[in-house]
Amino acid sequence: MDVLDDEGTVDLNEGEASWRAEGWGGYEANPYGSVDIALGTTAGLAADAPRATDQDSIPVVEEQISIGKRDTSHGRVRVRAYTVEEPVNETVELRDERVELERRPVDRAATGADAAFQDRTIEAEEYAEEAVVAKEARVVEEIGLEKVSGTHAETISDTVCHTEVEVENDRDGSRDDASKPRI
Repeated sequence: MDVLDDEGTVDLNEGEASWRAEGWGGYEANPYGSVDIALGTTAGLAADAPRATDQDSIPVVEEQISIGKRDTSHGRVRVRAYTVEEPVNETVELRDERVELERRPVDRAATGADAAFQDRTIEAEEYAEEAVVAKEARVVEEIGLEKVSGTHAETISDTVCHTEVEVENDRDGSRDDASKPRI
């Protein structure tokens, strides 16, 4: 009692009297409170709560579970192709020809073979190899995306509620379990 007094407990009877003086009408009838029809008393209800009649009933409630399924996204795979340039270096041996003018000093008598005093032209053409680059695009790999479907079983665990009703019959002291169907 000392602990309750030290912690500032409230006297419920005094509180009820104060609340009623301010206009409080009492507890509402609780459909789940116990009612003793034979004795005309209610247990767990306020004194001015309505008394049970032969029309009173207790609803028996039972939850039903419904399990369905829905599509959800779990991410995506994206393949993006882009071009990257890489420098390539390769050494190639190239051959070239040059024409050089050669002058040699000579001192001899002219002969018929020298074709003296005739117009004449000689020429030589220079050749050189050049590097030639040819490119050919070749497909070396293909990448594709394919969706593969499968199924799997998943066990869903949950709870459902239902009302259990227990009837006490004080007339013979026996107990009935009203949640069981009677045949």
